[in-house]
Amino acid sequence: MSKKLLFPEDVGSFLTRRFNNQHQSWLTDPGVWPLYVALGVPTEKDVTQDPAAVRAWVDAWAAWKGDGELVWEERQWGRMGKQNLPARMMLTTPVQVAKAVRQGGRWKAATQRHARFVQRWPLLAAATALPRNFDVLADYADDDFERLFALLSWFDANPASGKYLRQLPVEGLDTKWIEKRRGLIMDLLQAIRDGAGEREFYALCGLQRPPHRIRIRLLCPELRRAAGGLRDIEAPIEELAALTIRPSAAVIVENLETGVALPDIPGCLAFMKLGNAVSVLSALPWLRDMPAIYWGDIDTHGFAILDRARAVIPGLRSILMDEITLLSHRSLWGQEPAQHANVTLSHLTEHEQVVYSGLQANTWGQKLRLEQERVAWSTAMEVLSVALRGSVGVP
Repeated sequence: MSKKLLFPEDVGSFLTRRFNNQHQSWLTDPGVWPLYVALGVPTEKDVTQDPAAVRAWVDAWAAWKGDGELVWEERQWGRMGKQNLPARMMLTTPVQVAKAVRQGGRWKAATQRHARFVQRWPLLAAATALPRNFDVLADYADDDFERLFALLSWFDANPASGKYLRQLPVEGLDTKWIEKRRGLIMDLLQAIRDGAGEREFYALCGLQRPPHRIRIRLLCPELRRAAGGLRDIEAPIEELAALTIRPSAAVIVENLETGVALPDIPGCLAFMKLGNAVSVLSALPWLRDMPAIYWGDIDTHGFAILDRARAVIPGLRSILMDEITLLSHRSLWGQEPAQHANVTLSHLTEHEQVVYSGLQANTWGQKLRLEQERVAWSTAMEVLSVALRGSVGVP
């Protein structure tokens, strides 16, 4: 048969693809309707060549029941006479398409919620934020949708409240609910404000940022006495800045377990698990111009953190992040899930840059990593002791 005949299931597949491709844009611009789907009316020659196939096609459409209008057309053939054949499917609105592909309930919920948003914020009628979040409009449970709508309304009415997340007077709201939906909240709030405003969550919402807490360990008995006997302290950076302690050296370690395991060292304190937030150390006045050691993982992210740290502590020295350490621990290598962006790290020393560049280039292996806890503890403590010698009175 020369002509492709579309059965009901073929049209269903076509409409599913059309709905999946167009449903977002239909929320704001339904386009031109009706939508016609040609069914591939056969010629008399087609019928002659394969009458059984044509009969099955006609019978399938004769038995069809669904959304949309089936348009039949009359054909006058020389040998077979007058024939009434299904010619095309006509659908007049997105609603019909949605129902035809069993998405009627989702489409109804999405359009109703879209209309509610637009009624509250007319600016959203032409914005892409709501269509982009079609699944939220279509699938959110009623309770979650009401929380979202109430939260956006409150932020709109209180653009600079200065409150903490836990203080927001929105019924049924909790911080975990918000944390999981930060991107969605920012997307819609930006659209409500016509794209103006901050790009950072707390600033955009007019909220008070939670105090940044860091964890330190006082490795010196004298420092602990000056801090009321505390050894392990986690507190907002502003409170740590107000401490009257006077350490003579600092150790910054990437992993928490490593920091907790450090032994007593005269005059020394340790910072643990700062990660990319290491630049907050600039807020500690008593840390300026102090001898400091950094020990992190030998991977691209470890060197990126080191680079950030040295930007605020220019005299910072690294240990156990060199090529010799890396190559002498081959049997303990692992892999980074994803490497840091291959950008220039201008605060690395020459030998650090060699290792960082080699990792980025996969010189020794794909996405190579040597985690700091893989280095033997006795070796690490010996290297640390040598690095601190003379800075804190270590013999």
